[in-house]
Amino acid sequence: MAQVSQLPCDGDGICMRCQAKPSDLETITCKTCVAPWHVGCLSNPPQILASTLQWDCPDCSPPPEDASLPPPASCPLPVTPSNDLVTAIRAIEADASLTDREKANKRQELLSGKSQSEKDDHDANEKRGDDVLDLFDERLKCSFCMQLPERPVTTPCGHNFCLKCFQKWIGQGKNTCAKCRCVIPSKMASHPRINSTLVVAIRMAKMSKSIISGGSQKVYHVVHNLNRPDKAYTTDRAQKKGKANAASGKIFVTIPSDHFGPILAENDPERNQGVLVGECWEDRLECRQWGAHFPHVAGIAGQSNNGAQSVVLSGGYQDDEDHGEWFLYTGSGGRDLSGNKRTSKDQSFDQKFEKSNKALQVSCLNGYPVRVVRSHKEKRSSYAPEKGLRYDGIYRIEKCWRKVGIQGFKVCRYLFVRCDNDPAPWTSDEHGDRPRPLPAIPELKKATDITERKKDPSWDFDEKDSRWKWSKPPPTSKKSVETEDSTSGKKSRRRMRQSHNMNVRERLLKEFSCLICREVMNLPITTPCAHNFCKSCLEGAFAGKSFLRERNSGGRALRSRKNVMACPCCPTDISDFLQNLQVNRELLDVIESLKSKIEEADASEKPCEDEIEGEGEGEGEQEEEGKDGSNGNESSRPVETRKRAKVVVNGGEENDSPSSPVHVDDLE
Repeated sequence: MAQVSQLPCDGDGICMRCQAKPSDLETITCKTCVAPWHVGCLSNPPQILASTLQWDCPDCSPPPEDASLPPPASCPLPVTPSNDLVTAIRAIEADASLTDREKANKRQELLSGKSQSEKDDHDANEKRGDDVLDLFDERLKCSFCMQLPERPVTTPCGHNFCLKCFQKWIGQGKNTCAKCRCVIPSKMASHPRINSTLVVAIRMAKMSKSIISGGSQKVYHVVHNLNRPDKAYTTDRAQKKGKANAASGKIFVTIPSDHFGPILAENDPERNQGVLVGECWEDRLECRQWGAHFPHVAGIAGQSNNGAQSVVLSGGYQDDEDHGEWFLYTGSGGRDLSGNKRTSKDQSFDQKFEKSNKALQVSCLNGYPVRVVRSHKEKRSSYAPEKGLRYDGIYRIEKCWRKVGIQGFKVCRYLFVRCDNDPAPWTSDEHGDRPRPLPAIPELKKATDITERKKDPSWDFDEKDSRWKWSKPPPTSKKSVETEDSTSGKKSRRRMRQSHNMNVRERLLKEFSCLICREVMNLPITTPCAHNFCKSCLEGAFAGKSFLRERNSGGRALRSRKNVMACPCCPTDISDFLQNLQVNRELLDVIESLKSKIEEADASEKPCEDEIEGEGEGEGEQEEEGKDGSNGNESSRPVETRKRAKVVVNGGEENDSPSSPVHVDDLE
């Protein structure tokens, strides 16, 4: 197993550990990855000369049996180290009946599941589509699977990988970047964050290709909802002090508080688009105004006799597990919140299937759709938003049970599985969810009070229409609609139409904007918390601040204390990251390529416009000549006309006055 102390030589032949350039006699080459290593810096160098011919480097050799390799907390499946891949590659190389071309195809099939010929066909098909996707496919490939990153994770050194590939790499005990060997911070290794900017950019590129090939031009989701009405709190009570009064502000959608399922365009008179997957809000009050989740404090919205309509994942319980398309949710209750203990997170008694927990159980038995909102407060999840709250679509509760939680008391547990027609915000897929098998839940072996649905769900997938919809009539609402009529949505809809008319490349460049200056990033920097900034903007945000703070007391010097430097967009401390900023070169190449293509497109369109203008001017001149000729035939006298022109008057001085007479000689 490769340790931090064992590093190979770089491209210039310099050892990355001792920073010296060893001679050829002091260098040994791995027979699998063909990487050069400095023999003097190896902890276990080969003992005899014959073993150097069959030597495997620490990266390619299997780890020792006593090595403990716990998977990261956010990894959904246990990762076990294995050398099956290395063994298979050696078997291919040892097969003398294969040519070099056939060996290359075999290796390609082994690594990516596709042969080289299939890859060539795929590349040929890609060239027929939009060049934007070709650009992404060329510059943003994951170094492990050689595909566009699925749920991309960006390391502090500026390299991008798939989330699953990154978790497998970390699960093997390797805490350095696979491309440059820079050390990955332990916090990021255990809780990687998905780079939402790359997710949106890759999906937009895929959508542009499908539009060119004749697909639908539907916009699946938005990341930042900028087209909201400006005036929100219109009632008298909302203008008073207090959280409960503020939560009584205007509701922009025409749905009751017990509405089940997605919020459609017909329920959105302000924007006529509904609440889209990926829509973000700053706080719970704003989320309430758009109907995604009505309670401004409670995490479950529902009634014990009717069912639950929505939940919020905010990391309130230690037992929660988030895996994106499915998650394990912990019910409410079990805490003593009396007196001044309203913020207590210590559980003091067992949870029961009552009140809001009962509402979730009713939704499980009937298969009702549940809206899911994720909060940035869930720090343990890779799928949580960077800030605020985000609507992640429709889920369905498949099972619920009770088990003994981490704090020693019983908790109610619910298995949520995503079933939405739109893709999730963290994936670059163009289509929504399909029915998937339920994941294996080990804790069910010791669970009690297990509840499973035995009848057909009310929200189900229709194979004929290939979409999720109500298979049974939705529950009848028992509450009134909390909304007011508004006529101020015309401007927002006009802005939406203008944004849809933007070029694909221009929309992509807009997504690559700095979170500080709001302009296209110059020398992009990606922080460990997955936020993107210009290098100059990030340095300017911390200009004049020192990393250490000197302390003294009564003339006596004390130990220096480290200054906490929070990310401009979240509370994450990035002081260590600021000491060695690494530009995201892959993202920089994409931005520069998009800019150059936009300039080329503008340059090609400009001659066409000049030709059109030239034709128009030529026709205008012919008309003027015809008019002048007719005037000349009618009279041989000079004609005075009131027209703006440059004339010579009073001894050769130029005058550009609209009232100056213009003398036109007789054409005869």
